Amino acid sequence: MREYPENPVPAVGIVILNGDRVLLIQRANEPGRGQWSVPGGAIELGETIQEAAQREAREECGLEVEAGEPLSLYDLIQRDEDGRIRFHYLLIHLAARYQGGEPRPASDALAAGWFTEAELGTLEMPERVRQVIREAWRRPRPGSPG
Repeated sequence: MREYPENPVPAVGIVILNGDRVLLIQRANEPGRGQWSVPGGAIELGETIQEAAQREAREECGLEVEAGEPLSLYDLIQRDEDGRIRFHYLLIHLAARYQGGEPRPASDALAAGWFTEAELGTLEMPERVRQVIREAWRRPRPGSPG
């Protein structure tokens, strides 16, 4: 966790597509504990956003992916009850094509699994995550004809 940061934390969210399904994790930690989301994490020094996405997919879910171009960029800012900034992430979501591996939740996830677009409406998740997933389904995918 990166609580009470001195600066915004640059991070990636990975929309991993496999046919008509997307890989989702149920968050084990704040922000968003218990909610479903796409895997992701902080960008490490010297990493490109694609390298960060591919590393996070391996570490967080045990999957190999081919990361594409950014889908969205937004700030996730949460304040505590005193108004202090508890979390501030600059999130860059990327679409990624599944290449292999079986989904398994790491220590920062309660569960992981593949979901169809119809199932998204039944899950507790931030609306902006739902929107970025739908955007990924509408765009050409990495490694596929445009």
